[in-house]
Amino acid sequence: MVELAGIIILGILAQWVAWRLKLPAILPLILIGLLVGPIATLFTENGQKLIEPIWNGSIGLFPGDGLYYFVSLAISIILFEGGLTLRRSEVANIGPVITKLITVGTLTTFIAAGIAAHLIFGLSWQISFLFSSLIIVTGPTVITPILRNIPLKKDLSAVLKWEGILIDPIGALVAVLVYEFISVGDGEAYTMKGLIDFAKILLFGFTFGFTFAHALAFVIKKNLIPHYLLNVVALSTVLGVFVMSDQFAHESGLLAVVIMGMVLGNTNLPNLKELLYFKESLSVLLISILFILLAANINMEDLYLIYTWKTALLFAIIVFLIRPVGVFLSAYGSHLKFKEQLFVGWVGPRGIVAAGIASLFGSKLLAKGEAGAEYITPLVFMIVLGTVLLNATTARMFARLVGVFLEKSEGILIIGASKTSRLIAEYLHKNSRHVVLIDNNEINIEKAKKIGLEAIKANIYSDTLTDNIELNDMGYLMALTGNSEINDYAIDKFRDQFGENGAFRLVNADEMKDPENNPREGLFSHTDDFIKLMETTRKFPYIHEIDINDQEHYEGLIEMTKADDDIIPIFLKFPNGELNIIPSYSKEFTDITEGYKLVYLGKKLQIEKSTQTKEKEKTAN
Repeated sequence: MVELAGIIILGILAQWVAWRLKLPAILPLILIGLLVGPIATLFTENGQKLIEPIWNGSIGLFPGDGLYYFVSLAISIILFEGGLTLRRSEVANIGPVITKLITVGTLTTFIAAGIAAHLIFGLSWQISFLFSSLIIVTGPTVITPILRNIPLKKDLSAVLKWEGILIDPIGALVAVLVYEFISVGDGEAYTMKGLIDFAKILLFGFTFGFTFAHALAFVIKKNLIPHYLLNVVALSTVLGVFVMSDQFAHESGLLAVVIMGMVLGNTNLPNLKELLYFKESLSVLLISILFILLAANINMEDLYLIYTWKTALLFAIIVFLIRPVGVFLSAYGSHLKFKEQLFVGWVGPRGIVAAGIASLFGSKLLAKGEAGAEYITPLVFMIVLGTVLLNATTARMFARLVGVFLEKSEGILIIGASKTSRLIAEYLHKNSRHVVLIDNNEINIEKAKKIGLEAIKANIYSDTLTDNIELNDMGYLMALTGNSEINDYAIDKFRDQFGENGAFRLVNADEMKDPENNPREGLFSHTDDFIKLMETTRKFPYIHEIDINDQEHYEGLIEMTKADDDIIPIFLKFPNGELNIIPSYSKEFTDITEGYKLVYLGKKLQIEKSTQTKEKEKTAN
């Protein structure tokens, strides 16, 4: 009981430490697992581990095959949660690159790493290729924390995210096939058996995943499941699909749950967000337990095996040669620039699937007496730890070095997707600005998407936004909701991450009474709150541009907008096309000359020609 409670407590503590230090949680989790496992034998009185997850004996937390079954079920839930996050709309521009990364890139790593392991450590070809099949997988749980605080173009972040999610089941399937090859034996007869087994995995994996995803979606839409049972019914369905698919085709369960997650994630379900939140929380707990258990299961003899220069050489070849070559081959002829390919080639941390399956298969082969099986688990853990540590400490610096680091984040994040917000976002989008709308209202989000805007249904009180690496290029924040408390909260919470160049919100009714003390983050002068914006948008849903002659002309235009309730200034457009938000302190802009434009919402300004303009026209005539 003490060991079980200790694992959970240490796991959550490691997650908190990782959050505070902005590191992938896998790093402290594995280190804790090694500390209470093999390293503990160096200082305990009886030379025993503090946590002993034995599964091939009669003692330990998981006697017999208990740990194998627990890890298998846990990984199925983690992969299902990853599948839920996949969105077809996100890969509109980077689909071909992703396809090649998970095919050409995977094949390159599989063959080259297998050859390297065979030549460097002298392992059999079977064990060498089992090792290479395990290290082809990256993972979103390790990539997201690394990239969270690196401003990158949206497409570049999406490439790494999708590769990490999609490569997990592929790597698992390849590892399963190689494991079956080793277990059964080679020869011509097995070649046919391998093909048949692979076909069965694909058939039952896709069939069970697709069928049960639609069945679950149907019962959810028909309200056949009470709300309080929704999450647990979904969980039991995932476990049921995993087990049933495995019964029909051994090791097809992983593919089935990923397909199930992908189908559900791209289905218009009313409760999908709640389901995703539940799965995320469960995945955090499972990952915390799994990594400590698997690391603790390693023995000191395993660590001594890889305490050699050969390990460093193998690591260097995989990270600095094989990974970049695989990326360059995959990105050939794509839209990715050379410097972006360099960065993708540098960032390739391995995650939970590699460590989990390595521990399972390595231990099973070791029990069967397979020569070289003792190298599988420690070598894979070395690659996992090494890549995570390398990328966590150097990714930001390397992004600057190769020139993919966005020195100034130009994206604009708008909190609230009302009609006014959509109108402003549409103008920004047409002016080549990356703009994203955030709202908890499904109807507003769907209306935004119908006019081609990028919109995310999210609750700003949750942490999902801070985990979204595709928002790393956001540099401006505009809170445009009708709730002043939400606007204030958004500014306070997201100012540093999404508003480094400016964080603005609508003024409230009380602040409008005292225009001289308007907050510096106030938007659109001191007379424009949410009600005024919505009313103006209702009557005049248009955004106009007007040329500015000089500073005096600009200040005169601002005064005219303040005198007319149906006109609201929103941006100052520079001659080079740069847009600057006009805050409530609209007189902050100085040295305005010809070539600038005032962008405003509402009724079109009717302006008499200035004396200077009349003289120019007279001279021209």
